Amino acid sequence: MPQEPPASVNAWPAFDDAHALQRLQQPAPPLRRSDVRTMLADFALITYAVDPERLQRLLPSGFEAQRLVIDGRERSLISAVLFRDLNFRFEFAPWLRFHFGQTNYRAYVLRRGEPCVWFFGTSLATGWVLVPQLLWRLPWHFARMRFDTAWRDGRCRHYHLHTSAPWGRAVVELEGTDEPQGVLPGFASPEQTSWILTHPLDGYFRRSDGQVGSYSVWHERLSLRRGIAKRARFEVFEELGLLDATSRPHSVLLQEQTEFYVYLPPHIVKQP
Repeated sequence: MPQEPPASVNAWPAFDDAHALQRLQQPAPPLRRSDVRTMLADFALITYAVDPERLQRLLPSGFEAQRLVIDGRERSLISAVLFRDLNFRFEFAPWLRFHFGQTNYRAYVLRRGEPCVWFFGTSLATGWVLVPQLLWRLPWHFARMRFDTAWRDGRCRHYHLHTSAPWGRAVVELEGTDEPQGVLPGFASPEQTSWILTHPLDGYFRRSDGQVGSYSVWHERLSLRRGIAKRARFEVFEELGLLDATSRPHSVLLQEQTEFYVYLPPHIVKQP
């Protein structure tokens, strides 16, 4: 039986395909001297469907867990985003380049009716993590990451990541397919899937001083292929009570590399 359109998504008029396509095609804002360019290699987006009420309890005032209908149940989505930063550089010093592994832990939320992401935190495999920690009070944590990946003709042949750290331990084993992203469970079209799941440009987080901060990114529409999770464990999500050892992903999406712009510095958001 064909799946009915997800009523929770379509309840917001802004979620129609025309609006989604417009957002996916919007040009990059001009880069300033404080902004960053980086190439994300071994990009993996591992998403889970979770209990909306559990997620809502973890969000600050002014943020609402985004709710979708998946297999007849109302669910919310969280993702671990894995990649290696290549040639990470600030516009004011493009000759100074850094390479390191990174994992972002995020939830899909609404703020003032617009889709965005809430960051629980980030693991960073470089001692330079102290800079965003101290300068901007970002919830970023040092970790040791060991990547073992292989790609051929855009397909991921294998993807292994082992992360050891006081915060953010993870073990991941993935395999790619030739199947494009398409329409994933809970969404009504490829455009809607891409906009909400892979194209949120505004992110929010809890600073170490308790205030809410925000920064934005830009990237072209991703050309992702579906993957298979042979093993995926994320201590962050388990300690938050969102997943357990038996949780299986809603989806796995992979891309060999893509360029991102990061607009810095972050700013403090006034709370209601």
